[in-house]
Amino acid sequence: MSKIVIDTTKKLNKISKNIYGHFSEHLGRCIYGGLYVGEASDIPNINGMRTDVVEALRAIKIPVLRWPGGCFADEYHWQDGIGEKTLRKKMINTHWGGVTEDNSFGTHEFFELCNQLGCEAYVNGNLGSGTVREMSEWVEYMTFSGISSMSALREANGNKEPWKVAYFGVGNENWACGGNMRPSYYADEYRRYQTYIRNYDKNNKIFKVACGSNGPDFDWTDIVMEIAGKYMDGISMHHYTVPRANWQNKGFATEFSEEDYYSTIEQCRRIEELIKGHLFLMDKHDKEKRVKLIVDEWGTWFDAEPGTTPGFLYQQNTMRDAMVASLTLDIFNKYSSRVEMANIAQTVNVLQSVILTENERMVKTPTYHVFDLYKEHMDAGLLDSYALGGKVSVTASEKNGEIFIAVTNYDYDSSDDIEISLTGLTPKGVSAQILTAGKATAHNTFDEPNMVTLADYNVTAAGEVIKVKMPACSVAGIKVK
Repeated sequence: MSKIVIDTTKKLNKISKNIYGHFSEHLGRCIYGGLYVGEASDIPNINGMRTDVVEALRAIKIPVLRWPGGCFADEYHWQDGIGEKTLRKKMINTHWGGVTEDNSFGTHEFFELCNQLGCEAYVNGNLGSGTVREMSEWVEYMTFSGISSMSALREANGNKEPWKVAYFGVGNENWACGGNMRPSYYADEYRRYQTYIRNYDKNNKIFKVACGSNGPDFDWTDIVMEIAGKYMDGISMHHYTVPRANWQNKGFATEFSEEDYYSTIEQCRRIEELIKGHLFLMDKHDKEKRVKLIVDEWGTWFDAEPGTTPGFLYQQNTMRDAMVASLTLDIFNKYSSRVEMANIAQTVNVLQSVILTENERMVKTPTYHVFDLYKEHMDAGLLDSYALGGKVSVTASEKNGEIFIAVTNYDYDSSDDIEISLTGLTPKGVSAQILTAGKATAHNTFDEPNMVTLADYNVTAAGEVIKVKMPACSVAGIKVK
């Protein structure tokens, strides 16, 4: 038996809704066939955006979407993706499969997608192979409402009114695919490039994100913060969960042993020590804790599904992935006083996707259902909580007089009778949903799309105590009034 203690009188801070953000890169079938099918497609769409995918993402209240990369961002030249589609310049996607990118999905299409989703835009600029002028003019093209050549060009391409850019990333993984730079060199380049990211509209102050480290590269954070910290609003961090951290033999998403399962959980939970380490170094150079941590790439990374293009990074999604999602989100929530945003990689058909598509068919993954549960934490007040015993994780929050508790039992094959103690509150009403499927390898397919889904669940309440029996490898959402 495990115990969870929640102090309902101690609200710590607000959980930013953007912790539940997503990432869409020009990689495999994330954009083309996943989010975008084009206006002429037989697949139902609005202005080229897949109706089924948009509706599914709206249902989980997707708050922010990162685009166009990823590694693709630092070889993307935005002017190739505007204007008449048949005249747009084609390019080779050198990072992801060597396929031809026809640029039919560009700036206008991205903001159309954000508009349909009702989410904020996180645009990643090209520092690796682009120029300062190119980045500066892109920001002007997107956000300036006055008279200029860029605003005139935007109007000629169909948008008189500017868009809002909430977040702008100045380069991506510039320690590797974004230019193989050393931290001091990148920091100086960041200082130069960010100078020309102007706030053209007083109602659109762009949140500038510097390229942060590859997981445990603490030297990168230390040096970049020292040189450029006062010029940024946030600095990123990337961490992928790979069983045993073995990049040469990651294993498949649906075939794994109990040992592989727990190794995956261990690698997932490592993100907490990484966050603590980077925050320590950030605070060293930012005593006021002004700069936020942006975890704009995270999730599981396994070998591509057999029979698919390896460079497209298409993988299935099981209850193991759901455990990684819930445990990671719990950690982000725990550090939400400094973690401003996170973006799971990636939204559709790539790595730890929330949605998979195959021609006209679509399926929601177990990870999707975790996000569906956890949306109750968006912009809620984080409550002080902790778990004792067992393999249990928890986040509790309060919003509009209602408490929401997300509880995960990540034990591979054992259930747990969990007692939740609510300090300072006697519940008037309790309801719950659960995500469980009997085994860690369970997943949804196009032929059986509802093998793993949310279901109503019974819990008992007496006084200040809630009791819930959690099956192995399960996550529950409990609402308390």
